[in-house]
This record gives sequence, structure tokens and C-alpha cells, in this order.
Amino acid sequence: MAPKVIDEGRVTCGRDRPGPLLGPAWANRSAGDAVPDVQLVHLVNEKPEKVSLRDLFKGKKGILVGVPGAFTPGCSKTHLPGYINDYEKLKAAGNEITVLLTVNDPFVADAWATSAGAQGKVDVYADPAGEAVKALGVEFDATPFLGNVRSARFSAVVQDGTFKTFNLEDGGGLTCSLSNQILAQLKDA
Repeated sequence: MAPKVIDEGRVTCGRDRPGPLLGPAWANRSAGDAVPDVQLVHLVNEKPEKVSLRDLFKGKKGILVGVPGAFTPGCSKTHLPGYINDYEKLKAAGNEITVLLTVNDPFVADAWATSAGAQGKVDVYADPAGEAVKALGVEFDATPFLGNVRSARFSAVVQDGTFKTFNLEDGGGLTCSLSNQILAQLKDA
């Protein structure tokens, strides 16, 4: 399904309003919004450290990507590898940082990044309790099959802590949040 422009800077792949799976914050997420100041976790020297999502983009132009989970099929076979493989193209288009968040613990997130070869190209951060995805309004209840709240697939261009674009997949799709789609938006942002 082709991406659908809802308003300037907010694109969905088939969803033009928050559905039953998405949180209420999504209804107002669009270009010009500030990135929420919520904590993510990553490993530094094998120890968990908290970092502000907003601070990751302070003074930088970058990409924020959300996925349902580390080591899940679509995320491992398509989503993360696309951003790794397109690293040079994204960098040439002005990308300074790619932050991929997943509702997992930081040890799982780090193991996934390592196994995928993401180091130096995609920074994988854990959102252990789903607080970031709730603040973004992209959470869905995956308790029956993944055990907890997870992130819908999305991507966004962020400049200095402000969203320039926001793309949200419909259901479990893999279209408008992929690296080749964000590349054109990155060039225009």
C-alpha cells in the first residue's frame, strides 16, 4: 500500500487516524512536534545506562525508527538490515545518527545490534517498559504473542529534537518506515 499523507510531515501506510492498537498521542504526532523527553537504555561496557531520547538528537539531524522487537522476523530480515545497508546513502543525505528503539531489555537490544552488525551505523536502544513508545503514541498490546506492549513500526526524520516527518506503518507492514522511504524525506528535511 502506498504511503498516505495526512498532513505535512505525517505519513501513514493505510491508517489515517489512530486505530484500536495505537495510543492516543499518535493523533497529534506530526512535523514540528518535539521529540518526547523520555529515557532509553543501552549498554556501555556491558552496563545499562539511561539516555534521553531528546538528547540523542540535540544539535543533530537523524532518523528515529521503532520496531516491535529484536530478533523478530520482519525486523531482523528487513528493517534493521535496510538501515545498516543504506548507512552511506543516509549519511550522504545528511543523517548524523540513526536511533532504533525496541521494547526489549538492553542486553537483548545489544545482542541484536551485535549479531546484525549494526555497530557504528545504527544505534539500537532499549525501551524496557515501553515508556518511549507510549509517549510517542505508537504502542500496541502484543501481550498475547510477545508478552507485553510493543512499538508499531515507524520512522521519523528528526532535526535538533524536533520531528520533521513521522511515518507509521499500518498493522505489521514494512513499507513507509523502511530506509529507502526515509531517504527521500531526509534529503528534503
